[in-house]
Amino acid sequence: MTDPVVNGINMDPQTRCKHYHSNQDIIAIRLGCCNVYYSCYECHEELADHPASPVPKEHFHQQHIFCGLCHSILTVHEYLNSNNNCPNCNALFNPNCKLHYHLYFE
Repeated sequence: MTDPVVNGINMDPQTRCKHYHSNQDIIAIRLGCCNVYYSCYECHEELADHPASPVPKEHFHQQHIFCGLCHSILTVHEYLNSNNNCPNCNALFNPNCKLHYHLYFE
């Protein structure tokens, strides 16, 4: 399976962008409004031609999270239950992302 296209501003190979670029900022998210992965909400706002909308709860079983380190694609449930570690490569996800969950998930 090929990796999804991830859009972001000044994005590095592990999906860090101009807005979020710590060692732990290695996920990209496919929001509920489109079928495209973005490094973060702000990148979506700057690059997309439509407003962002969160992933609806009824889609939490679908793959919406891309690990920029191992390139695994996780469901929203897997991501939210991961204790901030990729279940496939054990990379640490930024725990402060939880402060933005209201932008990404219903």
